[in-house]
Amino acid sequence: MAQPTFFEQPPASTLAEIAALTKARLVDSSRGGQQVRGLASLDEAGPMHLTFFDNLKYKGQLASTRAGACLVHARFEAEVPAHVAVLRAAQPFRDFVKVAREFHRDALRPQSWFGNAGIAPSAVIDESAHLEDGVIVDPLAVIGPNVEIGSGTIVGAGAVIGANVRIGRDCNVGARTAIQFALIGNNVLIHPGCSIGQDGYGFVFFGPDGHLKVPQTGRVLIQNDVEIGAGTTIDRGSLRDTVIGEGTKIDNQVQIGHNVTIGRHCLLAAQIGLAGSLTIGDNVALGAKVGINNHLHIGDGAQVTAMSAVKDDIPAGGRWGGHFAKPTRQWFREILAVERLVRDSAADPKGEGE
Repeated sequence: MAQPTFFEQPPASTLAEIAALTKARLVDSSRGGQQVRGLASLDEAGPMHLTFFDNLKYKGQLASTRAGACLVHARFEAEVPAHVAVLRAAQPFRDFVKVAREFHRDALRPQSWFGNAGIAPSAVIDESAHLEDGVIVDPLAVIGPNVEIGSGTIVGAGAVIGANVRIGRDCNVGARTAIQFALIGNNVLIHPGCSIGQDGYGFVFFGPDGHLKVPQTGRVLIQNDVEIGAGTTIDRGSLRDTVIGEGTKIDNQVQIGHNVTIGRHCLLAAQIGLAGSLTIGDNVALGAKVGINNHLHIGDGAQVTAMSAVKDDIPAGGRWGGHFAKPTRQWFREILAVERLVRDSAADPKGEGE
């Protein structure tokens, strides 16, 4: 049986066309008519593939690649085998992505899993909901009272959208996603299995009558051009809203607590845990499995390394890491100091065997 292909195959392009698209320089102009029919990594590329190289870690793969052409920075150009056409680029990976976006436009935004062009017969839509023209609803989705959904939006199979939710235009709500108490902007991509707008973790703990639940009466506000990875949860606010800023990209399985405010164009990697009522500025990058305590402020442009635990405010532009997180230079100095202590102890053991 032939292997299945899930995305459209791009038409053949010449190296001259790729050079024009990326603004890269084809070093041997006589190869301008050479065709490329696909993209591949260095180790899997064949004579009809375009690849890229920008990391010396993969120098061995570059030497043995069978690719037809390679986007590469000028400083590595001499490392490219003679049979590979060289496209000189200042940012090889960025230019490779430009080509990938042109070749595989259908992979940039999820479509109906069932090829629907309208509303599936098995979808359940309250009569008071308002869907603009061009909304696609896949099988078994449920859309509640007074919901508004803009044109070009796709609601995936089994998704549940609660009463009064607003979803803008050209959005995608992934299969099995549940949304309530939320206002969502335009061009928002929500991957499958997300839970948005459920109760925050709000209790008065250890009272005489047990843990006393605090009503969670806020909303979730998601601004334009946000992407939310599969399995992510975003709690609604208690007294104020939970806010996700414009252009922010959130990875899979991220937990965002109630009253959290995330600024514009932030990057949140997988399995991050954000406790309630913290504020994250614009252009912040958080590595995978970062945990941040509640009521903190992370300044604009800050970066936190993966698996760090943050218990203090981080100033704008800060580079922090560790457990507990601190400025990375301090953290690295402490690590080196501990390593020296261990080496010195091993070299001069005192009282060993006593």
